Amino acid sequence: MSITTRPQGSLYTSIQNKIATVEFGHPASNSFPSELLQRLTDELNTLSHNTDVNIIVLKSEGEKAFCAGASFDELLEVSNLEEGAVFFSGFANVINAMRNCSKLIIGRIQGKAVGGGVGLVAACDYALATVESAVKLSEFTIGIGPFVIAPAVERKMGKAALAEMTLAADEWKNAYWAKEKGLYAKVFETISDLDRELDIFTAKFAAYNPEALTAMKHVLWQGTEHWDTLLTDNAKISGKLVLSDFTREALNKFKNK
Repeated sequence: MSITTRPQGSLYTSIQNKIATVEFGHPASNSFPSELLQRLTDELNTLSHNTDVNIIVLKSEGEKAFCAGASFDELLEVSNLEEGAVFFSGFANVINAMRNCSKLIIGRIQGKAVGGGVGLVAACDYALATVESAVKLSEFTIGIGPFVIAPAVERKMGKAALAEMTLAADEWKNAYWAKEKGLYAKVFETISDLDRELDIFTAKFAAYNPEALTAMKHVLWQGTEHWDTLLTDNAKISGKLVLSDFTREALNKFKNK
């Protein structure tokens, strides 16, 4: 399985037997530039109204990282508050699209997830992972915080797990820890094992009553109706922090490594 070489990444959707598989990719460990985040947001909004789709599988390219979060190159280019708010709203828009989507979303997590990537996993309604799927919220190390994705992570894993990952910003948490905290439903030794279970699970799932699936989606996300505003406001917090002297210095250190 190859990774795209396109600088703005790739996004492909295939629909078969009522299952829509959405696959994203980027040469930098499947990270997300703003354009790719917008494409994913638009695709999820479209699939939400597609009557030929009962469920959605979200996956990334290759066999290594699931998602390294937002584009580091774009983060370095943020120069004012407005640009900062727009940049961090990218993941806010995707998470809200996942939340508002009428279809249940199954995550296929084949590798590590960092920052916004953890937020994507947390916004899935059900996630299957491999033992390689460690997670980390490293935002504190560059002077910002996981403010946009925090509500999604807390909803899925609880505030204690959110705090543990956020405060231990330089530590990887392994896949079994993430499963214990509720991020993953099941963990598999290999990608082949993961895909075998995914095929069985989604085939059963796609055969269920679509009206029941949609109704359950609403039940699972009750109490998050204010997230359209909350995540946008949290994006502004990160957008301000990225302009701080601390963060600019930390980013330049990473850039010059």
